Amino acid sequence: MNELFTKLAEEYHFSVDAVEALHEVYGKDLERVLQSIKKPSDRFFSRVNTLKLSTQELIDSFVSKGVDVSSFDLIDEAVFTPIKGPFEFSEVEKKIVIDKYAAESVLQGSHIYAPGTVNCSKLRKGDMVTIVDRHGQVVGVGRMRMSETEILNVRRGLAVEVTSPLYSAVSLRESEEYEFGYVYPQSLPAMVTSRVLDPLVGETVVDLNCSPGGKLSHISQLMQNQGRVIGVDRNVKKVDVAKRTVERLGCKNVSLFPHDSRYFDVDYPDLKADKVLVDPPCSALGHVPQLYSEISKKNILDLAAYQKQFLKVASRIIKDNGAIVYSVCTITKQECEDVCKYATDELGLEIEEQGLRLGRGGMKDFIGNASFLQRFDPHKHGIGYFIARFKRR
Repeated sequence: MNELFTKLAEEYHFSVDAVEALHEVYGKDLERVLQSIKKPSDRFFSRVNTLKLSTQELIDSFVSKGVDVSSFDLIDEAVFTPIKGPFEFSEVEKKIVIDKYAAESVLQGSHIYAPGTVNCSKLRKGDMVTIVDRHGQVVGVGRMRMSETEILNVRRGLAVEVTSPLYSAVSLRESEEYEFGYVYPQSLPAMVTSRVLDPLVGETVVDLNCSPGGKLSHISQLMQNQGRVIGVDRNVKKVDVAKRTVERLGCKNVSLFPHDSRYFDVDYPDLKADKVLVDPPCSALGHVPQLYSEISKKNILDLAAYQKQFLKVASRIIKDNGAIVYSVCTITKQECEDVCKYATDELGLEIEEQGLRLGRGGMKDFIGNASFLQRFDPHKHGIGYFIARFKRR
């Protein structure tokens, strides 16, 4: 088995530990999962900001400009654009190396900006280049819009116009509708998470990991800008990102705190919430497309321990009969079922059934009430994700 893990790790540019962690969950479907993680889904989802306009009004706005946007029947505020590809193209001799985030964005048709470049040696403005990540994986072909000197000295602006991407999707983020706060690019499971939390008008809701503000603003939207939404994140910079999001989207019932959420109950002992969202940092092994991962087993275990600290705080600030939702964009057992087992065994929480289910249940061999959990699998749902809902016993 170790030889198989090593072979797959080399082939897919994932660490052996990442491959082993995925095998623990997916067994014989491991290679299908790795193949699915490496490419985009067939749909790019966004959320309509119904605080400002209806879903149909947003669709009509885009369709009038020739943009193919469709509604999603199971969530009123969800829309999507198709992701097309893979396309064939001819590579050129000159190459530009870009970082992981930029390369994964190019896979879906995005252009390259100066901060995303890693190696642009001897490249001139106007050169055609093959675009690769640091492992040499080709993601497209483009034309240099800046020279090496400009990229290194200015470090901002459009560096490469991608002319032949491997896949293509319309970027709603570059539209005036995005600028006006009408739409927010957001994955389908992320939208499901806020729906599972089910925040109600007039409630007090706390988001313990609020940046960049996607779920935070969705919660405010579902509450129709009424009640109280409290967003917490560990430093001013992250809170500023969330602030820009909620201001652009017109969320009026949000208060933001730059604070280490792991001590929020200690420093704000009188605050009690009807609902708490815990969406902590994770190994992100469910993220698609993902060209490579260097995550180690120690990283995964450390992240799981970190995630438990936020759940502990949530269990201390939740009101009786209140709800806690835990979500991560990963699919390892350690960060999903094992964290839930900690919540039930150590924190006195009980797993609840979820009101909206688009994924499958959890791993039943590792925790009771696994059918109440919700997993999204890359090879079945086009993305990896995990959601759990708890109440106090």
